[in-house]
Amino acid sequence: MTESPQFDPNDLSYETVYARLKGCRIALIGGAGFIGHNLALELARAGAQVLVVDNLMVNNFVDHLYGTQPHKVQSLAYQGFLLDRFTLMRDAGVRLANADARNYMDLANALQEFSPEKLVHLSAISSAVEAARNPGLCFDLQLITLRNLLEWVRANMDIQRQVMFLSSSTVYGDFETPTVDESVRPKPKGIYANAKYMGERLMRTYRHSHGLPITIIRPSALYGERCISRRVSQVFIENALQGKPLLLEGGGDGRLDFTYIEDLVEGMVRALALPEGVSTTLNITFGNARTIAELAAVVQQVVPNVILEDRPRAELKPIRGTLSIERAATAIGFKAKWKLEDGYLRYCQWYADQWERAKKKLG
Repeated sequence: MTESPQFDPNDLSYETVYARLKGCRIALIGGAGFIGHNLALELARAGAQVLVVDNLMVNNFVDHLYGTQPHKVQSLAYQGFLLDRFTLMRDAGVRLANADARNYMDLANALQEFSPEKLVHLSAISSAVEAARNPGLCFDLQLITLRNLLEWVRANMDIQRQVMFLSSSTVYGDFETPTVDESVRPKPKGIYANAKYMGERLMRTYRHSHGLPITIIRPSALYGERCISRRVSQVFIENALQGKPLLLEGGGDGRLDFTYIEDLVEGMVRALALPEGVSTTLNITFGNARTIAELAAVVQQVVPNVILEDRPRAELKPIRGTLSIERAATAIGFKAKWKLEDGYLRYCQWYADQWERAKKKLG
């Protein structure tokens, strides 16, 4: 087991975080996805030994290579995003185990030799819409994998220091106030949010029953490079580049706490450096909700002739808002850096460049 350096709880600098994680063995379950590969790269930069365990099933390279997407430019761009994920991880020294965490023995075999000190559960269908279409797969990827992970940890408590679970801001359901913090009782809607909340409950049960230190992370409305999960931030820039309209439900007055991937990853890395034995739940977001119309306005800076169309508000979509990040600021020194006008603009410009490259390859 890697020895932890002496920890000053008042020193929350990122340099101290890096020092605490240097040499630490960290396994990311479902770590080849959008969040996971970005987290793996940052942990590798911190000097951690990183193992990604993934069955490469969701958003996989083969589907896009064989052209399941009807739009050829989109398909080629996605192939590039996925290939870049693996190339970047390989070049950073991140290990990859092609294993299915829904199978206990598959997961155990992947973890046993690596003997991780910290584990991060990321396995999920990343889209609530897709989860609703395939609830059985959502349940399997989010909960069966988590059960197997927790059971493996329970059998290997001598080497474990921390298990992190990536939850979601959707567990709050409809926001009853403009801002919610971690003390607000969750009221999830739909299979995706409920599976995330059930995962939180499982984590807390193992903490109370077996003394397992846990960290629960609740992100919100992510965007960033190499995402192919079709979040609204990606759909908007992609539709604009294809000449399709951006649909503004209710005039675009819906609010989301948009968060750049770099901010989320820093928050997760900071949380992985918590003192041994600490358990907590943290909102890791920008901490200021913005409207969909404001998101569209950033797209207009990159694609000036984008078409905007109003649509009636979808009745089943939850009412969202700002997630307080005060607890994260106090506990781990987290402060988001990328406001929408900077982070999303950077992402849109990157996406437009990648789109043009794909077009040129197609001739």
